[in-house]
Amino acid sequence: MGLHGWRLASLIAAALLGGYLFSTALGVFLGSVLPLATSESTLVAHLSSFVFYTGAILWVFHIRQPRRAWITLLLSSAALAGLSLTLNSLSGS
Repeated sequence: MGLHGWRLASLIAAALLGGYLFSTALGVFLGSVLPLATSESTLVAHLSSFVFYTGAILWVFHIRQPRRAWITLLLSSAALAGLSLTLNSLSGS
């Protein structure tokens, strides 16, 4: 099964958009759980999100299955965003 047409377009979209969503959600989550000062944890989390974005892009093209890539990236992003919101509401910040 080759990579062409809508399948390739879906993989590219999953890598770019889904990877961005995942790395942003992970950056926000890490910023709220790292045991550092707020400014330092935010800096570390968002700088490390570039590494996770690159990893997500590579992972999407490694598995070569658009549906699996979309589902995994969207569900993990939603879980991380939900955890971040819960932690932020519990900490009162």
